[in-house]
Order: sequence, then C-alpha cells, then structure tokens
Amino acid sequence: MDGRPLYLEPRLEPRLRSLVAAHGTLHSIADALGSPLHVVVPDQIAENLERFRSVYRAHHLSGQVFYAHKANRSSALLRRLAATDAGVDVASLGELQHALGAGFGADRITATGPKNPEFLWLAARTGVTVGVDGVDELDRLAALVRGHGLAPVRVLLRLTGFEASGVKVLSRRSRFGTPVGELEPLLEAVERHGDAVDPTGVAFHLDTTSVAEKATALEGCLVALESCRSRGLRPRAVDVGGGFGIGYLAEREQWEAYTSGLTAAVLGRRPPLTWGGHGYGLRNESGTLRGTLGLYPAHRSVAGAAYLDELLAQPAASLGGRPLAALLLEHLYDLHTEPGRALLDQCGLTLARVLEVRGPQPGGELLVRLAAKADDIALEDHGVLMDPVVVPGGGAGPGEGPVAVHLFGSLCLETDLITRRTVFLPRRPEPGDLLAFANTAGYAMDFHATRAQHQPAAPKVAAWQDGDAWRWCLDDQYWPITPSGGVQ
Repeated sequence: MDGRPLYLEPRLEPRLRSLVAAHGTLHSIADALGSPLHVVVPDQIAENLERFRSVYRAHHLSGQVFYAHKANRSSALLRRLAATDAGVDVASLGELQHALGAGFGADRITATGPKNPEFLWLAARTGVTVGVDGVDELDRLAALVRGHGLAPVRVLLRLTGFEASGVKVLSRRSRFGTPVGELEPLLEAVERHGDAVDPTGVAFHLDTTSVAEKATALEGCLVALESCRSRGLRPRAVDVGGGFGIGYLAEREQWEAYTSGLTAAVLGRRPPLTWGGHGYGLRNESGTLRGTLGLYPAHRSVAGAAYLDELLAQPAASLGGRPLAALLLEHLYDLHTEPGRALLDQCGLTLARVLEVRGPQPGGELLVRLAAKADDIALEDHGVLMDPVVVPGGGAGPGEGPVAVHLFGSLCLETDLITRRTVFLPRRPEPGDLLAFANTAGYAMDFHATRAQHQPAAPKVAAWQDGDAWRWCLDDQYWPITPSGGVQ
C-alpha cells in the first residue's frame, strides 16, 4: 500500500481504556471461554444513564429514560439498570419476560414494535405501557383487556409523517406509527375504547441522525397533544424514541482522511482500500463518482446525551419559535427517551484470537484469519468502521509496523469478512494475539449472531473494576449484588 496508514482509532473513555489495557485479564478470559468473546461493562451503562439524567435536570424536565433492550441481550447490563431509576423499552415477548425477570416493575416498562398476540397479552396482563401504532392494534388491545377482565392499559399513540410549517421539512418516513394526518380516527378509537385504554401521551420513531427531522417530529407531537386535550383527553408525555448516536472514533481528522481516501480509491486515483474494491455505496461511472456513502458517521462531535440537549434547544417554528424544552416544561409534559446505542456507549468490547497471518500480498497487505465469524463482530453490518486494538499474546514479541491487513473470519465462505476495508495496525499481529474490537455493545454483539457451520455464537461475560484490578463472571451470573461488582 502506498501513502501513510489510514488509521481509524477507537474512542476509549477511561473505564474501557483500562479494560483494553488489562492484557492478562483479557487473555485469561479468552483462554477460559474461547474466541470470539464479548465482554460487557455494567457500571458504564449506569454512568451513561446519569449523563441523560443531567440533560433532563438542565432543562428542568421530568420523565423517564427507557433503555432500548433490542440493542443488546445482556442480562448483566439489564440487571445493572434495574438497580437505577431507568426504564426499559421492550420489542418482543422474550424481551418483556427478560425485563420482568431482571427486576423491572410494570411502571418502568414500555412495549413497542410489532406485537404478536402473546406479547400484547402479557403486556396488558402485567400493566406495562403499550406503544400502539394504529387503530387496528388499539382494537386488538382493547379486545384483550375486555376479554380477560384486565385493568385499563396505559397507551402511547405513536405518530409519523410530520411536516414543519414555513420552509418545508418532512420527517423521515417510518413504517411505525399512524400518519399525523390520520390522528382524528385514532383519537376516535381511543374514545371508543375509553373503558380499556388510558392514553398517556404520544410518541414517534425516526431512524435518522438529523436533529432537524427529530425537532419537526417533536413539534408535531406537541401539536397532537393539544388535539388530544381539546377532546377532553389528558395525555401527559411525549416519547421521542432513540437515535441519539455515539461517536466511535477518537479523531475527526482520521475519519475525514479515510473517507477522502476511499473516494480517491473508488475513482482509481489511489490503490484500493477494500477487499474486492468494495465502495461502501460509492461507485465509479466513467470517472464520475456516483452513489451515496453508506456508513455510520463514526466521528460525531454531538452524540448521546449532548444530542438530546441540542434537540431540546431547537425552536418550534409553528409554536412561537420557543425552544422545545421550554414548551414541554410550560405544559408540564413528561419527556420520555429510548436510547439504545447511546446508553451502551463504551459498555463493552469483543475479543477475537488471531489464528493465522499470511502474506504480504501483492499490494503489501497481510491476510489475518480470526477465530470468529463476521456476524460475531457486526460493526460493519451497521456501517461502523473502526480499528481493533492488538492485545499481544504472552509469547509474542513486538511485531513490525505499521502494517495493512485484511481481517477474515472462520467460516468456509468468501464473504466471511470481519472488515471489508483494509485495516491499518500499528504492529503486525501474530497467532495467539487477541484483537479487541471496542464499543461493540450497541447492536454489534448479538443482533446478527448465528451458529453457522456448527460454530458457536460468542459467549458473554460481565467485567467490573475492583480497585486496580478487573474481575469478571459469566453474563448471566452477574447481579448488582455480585460481590465487588456494581452497587451493593
């Protein structure tokens, strides 16, 4: 490869940086449980929750932070949150059962997403708040309540299709929720089922990083709440969903240098930066760059709790231009949020052992085979590009560096690529080393996990600091009362 290495170094906050540096601990866990292996850090999720809470306090807002369970199956992370004042958002029957078993009461659980009859029944039976997407779902819920003699169920009416006044800004289309233009029939259904449901507020779900789009949706929800109140209903909350994001990379300059280099490579102005010339959505058409870069913005200066703070500061154009937070406070509305990835920021890493190093190849790259499958480390499935950290084995000396490598998995498939891009490492990895992929807790651990070719899915452990040392246990064995782990 020509030119300087294009590193994409992970952002590591103190707790995760300490874990990555605990080489002996990481190797001992991998020796005991094999490769690949997920390590979660429960105390970090409690710290992240406090960051969201600080934004609520800054704006004098009440409400709840609901952890989006779908982002990680970990019992340890869920149980650690149960020891706080957080809530949990569940999107399946299994997730609801998991939350109840972890210690969450019904008043701290919301049920959203597509719902089969069993999921809807258990949600109604236990009394959790149900986010409904339309009249049909509301009808089914009311029928369950009446048919089984249950108490009225709290519901959030999820809306979509918002449009701002003035300069036309449409919120991103979503398959979840009722178009706001069809609010009246939905409210008529709420009134029809007044004996079975208690409308506590409205909600939205947008799969976007755009603050402007989310601000449009929140403003639309405030208008919808007024429509509810005009009919004599008494909604109390707005749920803005998730999508607050995280910053994966330590340096903006590295992200900009890589994306610029990728563009040059796609146009043929420098050697390829990916296996097989993959362009991550970009393509070269007769010397013209086409397509859209399909990558997560891995360096984000505003993400997580800071993103929420920026959203709340946006002016509501159709409501006098006042900040959204001020309008929520003025009407004494509760603010609900559902962070998943953002609440899992810095909450874990994935380890994979180096099995084989071949090369160099004609372009100068090494071929590195890991004891892992691509779906065990699903960063690229979510468009996240980030370098792993080499954790040297006990007998490995300092390798030459820097080096360019291609990282492959252990399946008998050409497509089993841990990364499609060429990865630059500061030193040559050797068999027996571990590669630590940082910040994988949000969606990249088990959201895509399989047992293809009879190869096991990665086990999960929970780790915590005990003075200057790290201790660990199996994920399912961790509780907040675990000796020297979590809160006492």
